Amino acid sequence: MDLAIVIGVIIVALAFDYTNGFHDAANAIATSVSTRALTPRIALLMAAVMNFIGAHLGESVANTVGKGIIDPPSGRHGLIIVGGALIGAIIWNLITWYFGLPSSSSHALIGGLVGSALASSATVHWDGVLEKVVIPMVLSPVVGFTLGAIIMIAILWIFRRANPHKASRGFRYAQTVSAAAMALGHGLQDAQKTMGVIFLALVVGGYVSPGSGIPEWVITSSALAISLGTYAGGWRIMRTLGRRIIHLDPPRGFAAESAAATVLYTAAIGFGAPISTTHTITTAIMGVGATKRLSAVRWGIAGNIITAWVLTIPAAAIVAALSYFLLNFVLG
Repeated sequence: MDLAIVIGVIIVALAFDYTNGFHDAANAIATSVSTRALTPRIALLMAAVMNFIGAHLGESVANTVGKGIIDPPSGRHGLIIVGGALIGAIIWNLITWYFGLPSSSSHALIGGLVGSALASSATVHWDGVLEKVVIPMVLSPVVGFTLGAIIMIAILWIFRRANPHKASRGFRYAQTVSAAAMALGHGLQDAQKTMGVIFLALVVGGYVSPGSGIPEWVITSSALAISLGTYAGGWRIMRTLGRRIIHLDPPRGFAAESAAATVLYTAAIGFGAPISTTHTITTAIMGVGATKRLSAVRWGIAGNIITAWVLTIPAAAIVAALSYFLLNFVLG
């Protein structure tokens, strides 16, 4: 019976990974599509491939999610806690996807883990939540906004005498590289979060030891699930990021993607922090837009997005707690 629950939790984790892919596909490619640097299908295919590659580039974020957030008990009860967390994250992902809000799948997962653990009286590592989630959650948007503005100002100064048409065409080509870098960072960050949850389920189920490495099949299946989800696309959110926050041209799209990718790599490789790709690219777009003029950014839309950010962790936690109680009633 416990083996069946382990398999069920893994399937739900991969389902979350898939929803993460189509929910966050816009993160990597919305700017490139909106500037017509890439067609939607080519952009999605490229993002899916780069997500798959990025998932194989490290395990530090996976270790943070799998070992540094909660400490569930072994056996069936622990598996129910992990299952409740995943269901909570999936439901919140679907709600925000339906309304076209680019909320954070990462924070939905973290909120789910915390909510399910609290409902079950399992241990929550609050120091890990603070250091690896809350502080990066606050800092990454600020850094994304600032770095996006700095890169855009540098571009405006360096190319101030360039022919606008030729410069725009050149940045369309450059956006292929920056969008690929963004998608690689998305795989490096988000696929690893699912790896961490699957690894946690395997530890709780007694199939791997806490100190062992993440099995290759876990890495490959997580990479494949997020890649398939990415290729399925997230058109609602893509419209919000690519068009409704600010009208982007190729230089601004390149600047936003470059800034966001830099923040993602630094957080994952340098700190093992599971930051939000959504927060990072959205604030980078805002920072780039602000260099044009502050009124160029549609701050009303930005306010709706920020509201979704603030709600994500507690909302996913509440849904996960309810999911835990339901699963515990059925399987406990």
